[in-house]
Amino acid sequence: MRQAPANAAEPEFASADLNAWAKAAAKSAPGGDVQALNWITPDGITVKPLYTAQDTEHLRHTNTLPGFEPYLRGPQATMYAVRPWTIRQYAGFSTAEESNAFYRKALAAGGQGVSVAFDLATHRGYDSDHPRVTGDVGKAGVAIDSVEDMKILFDQIPLDKVSVSMTMNGAVLPVLAGYVVAAEEQGVRQDQLSGTIQNDILKEFMVRNTYIYPPKPSMRIIGDIIEYTSANMPKFNSISISGYHMQEAGANQALELAFTLADGKEYVKTATAKGMDVDAFAGRLSFFWAIGMNFYLEIAKMRAARLLWCRIMKEFGAKSPKSLMLRTHCQTSGWSLTEQDPYNNVVRTTVEAMAAVFGGTQSLHTNSFDEAIALPTEFSSRIARNTQLIIQEETHIPSVIDPWAGSYMMEKLTQDMADAAWAIIEEVEAMGGMTQAVDSGWAKLKIEAAAAEKQARIDSGKDVIVGVNKYKLDKEDPIDILEIDNVKVRDGQIERLNKIKKERDSAKVQQALDALTAAAESGEGNLLDLSIQAVRLRATGGEVSDALEKVYGRHRADTQKVTGVYAAAYDSAEGWDKLKSEINTMADQLGRRPRVMIAKLGQDGHDRGAKVVATAFADLGFDVDMGPLFQTPEECARQAIENDVHAVGVSTLAAGHKTLVPAIIAELKKQGADDIIVFVGGVIPAQDYDFLYEAGVKGVYGPGTPIPASAKHVLEQIRQATGI
Repeated sequence: MRQAPANAAEPEFASADLNAWAKAAAKSAPGGDVQALNWITPDGITVKPLYTAQDTEHLRHTNTLPGFEPYLRGPQATMYAVRPWTIRQYAGFSTAEESNAFYRKALAAGGQGVSVAFDLATHRGYDSDHPRVTGDVGKAGVAIDSVEDMKILFDQIPLDKVSVSMTMNGAVLPVLAGYVVAAEEQGVRQDQLSGTIQNDILKEFMVRNTYIYPPKPSMRIIGDIIEYTSANMPKFNSISISGYHMQEAGANQALELAFTLADGKEYVKTATAKGMDVDAFAGRLSFFWAIGMNFYLEIAKMRAARLLWCRIMKEFGAKSPKSLMLRTHCQTSGWSLTEQDPYNNVVRTTVEAMAAVFGGTQSLHTNSFDEAIALPTEFSSRIARNTQLIIQEETHIPSVIDPWAGSYMMEKLTQDMADAAWAIIEEVEAMGGMTQAVDSGWAKLKIEAAAAEKQARIDSGKDVIVGVNKYKLDKEDPIDILEIDNVKVRDGQIERLNKIKKERDSAKVQQALDALTAAAESGEGNLLDLSIQAVRLRATGGEVSDALEKVYGRHRADTQKVTGVYAAAYDSAEGWDKLKSEINTMADQLGRRPRVMIAKLGQDGHDRGAKVVATAFADLGFDVDMGPLFQTPEECARQAIENDVHAVGVSTLAAGHKTLVPAIIAELKKQGADDIIVFVGGVIPAQDYDFLYEAGVKGVYGPGTPIPASAKHVLEQIRQATGI
């Protein structure tokens, strides 16, 4: 084929004419209105179908380079062109032995760092023998009660070479202390340790709820950890400021971005208030984002985050480039995974992983396709890990640094995202900062309102979820799941606890614990340093937590809920008004409204589903009570009886349903209230439905069940139970 000569004249093209384009586009647009093609994001940002140079001509950030202020295009100059992001697999289940075997296999198969998931008992500062955690031990993470467990967890994993990320906030002191002591006894010095501790307590009060102490003493703990690690662990990230759980709880991208950076500001204030120079610690702060299915918004969010963090740190007087650059870990969304047609989740995770990479993450965890049903299997974890390896090794995507730079759309969207988030940050600052915004409950309610609106859009079909509310399978095939024998794990942990307590010097342990209590009372001393001393002597995680609880107490969250949001977003979808009418009719027949209590049992603090269901049921016309978090079955039954409810709805996410749900049914019967019906919703494998029905449950509603459908079924069950 002949080629044109090098000096051939360039062909002439028609000059860009937006008016001409608008006329041409109007021929295809609904109703001839080009504006109808705009997408209004959940963040309130307008995304147009076409962007041109006019959209970016006023932007100042478009001429920046990676590795230079404001680091929008990435914290390193060469990004993945020299070294790709770190592949981490967030994992932990059952015992330290089983989790250790998983980590070693993952590292051998291409994993590049260890990311530890702890069970809920550990998160909440309880040893495995505590009566409040019978259904939680080893279920949603690995059970760690002492440094002996921690040593097994990292057996044959060289802690001077492998970086370790630990998702821990409430019981951060004994867990970080256990890691430090386990490393010491492996022969690794503190200054050789690399990795990250999450240590982000403010978001726990908003969404995840694995806190122990109230906000003020929790902030002291964070300050002490930043102080200690800056002096003794220079390669270790003392805090990972997390937006992940906010998005998982319902926050849109702008809320996630704003609240996370506002949390970061609060932690910097806490550290500088201790007299620390900002450049002495800010370089070891890191961030953690959720990456969901809004592909463009996720890329823009990560670029905007670096732009804004640089601005924030300059306000604190930071001068070191390491203080100004935002570094982040990302995890693909767990909430976007579906129980229905679950192999679609492989595609969802791949799309999300690519958004994280295009956004410039420093490390990444990809969720497994079966996590909407149960803990991931080894088979599903391998697919998740290989998703990243394929992007790294086969696609050549890492060869280009920030390939979206210069895109009219992406540059404008980055600025729009930054502007939307900054407006929220200024609103938070006007309240007195993020601690105040969290303490008042305002931040939590903002996220819950966004969650209710999103669920209503899905339930009404406005937002499509393939395989759930569109293109549904006629028949779902079962898939293999990982099942944990909770009783066996707990028995083993109790045996090890008893052995440790028998062999240690109890008097010295008590002295160390008393020193912790005294430091909490006086405000003097460093709590991490004292925790390390106690853990060296074999104090358990529960004992360290209890030593501080004597002074600080345990935080109890309020149970307020948003109203009207679900109904407004669900709009006039078919069946809504009819169902409201049926509930009103039953109220007339009963002489009062049908009353339900939405409960969370055990130490599972993930309450997005519970809050959304409570909001929707209330909008339909039920009287709704919210049980407090962390109830035992006995406490839940007592409240249900005292409030004279017709039904108890148990929301479960952490695999404790086979232990805790039969217990609540038995307790209601024991207290003479077996006429109160029990229904269950959340992450429940289909294989467990029959077990729950045989235990006496009247309705099981897995992920993807439209709330109006579950409400209608609950209404029918109440009608049968009351004889109306």
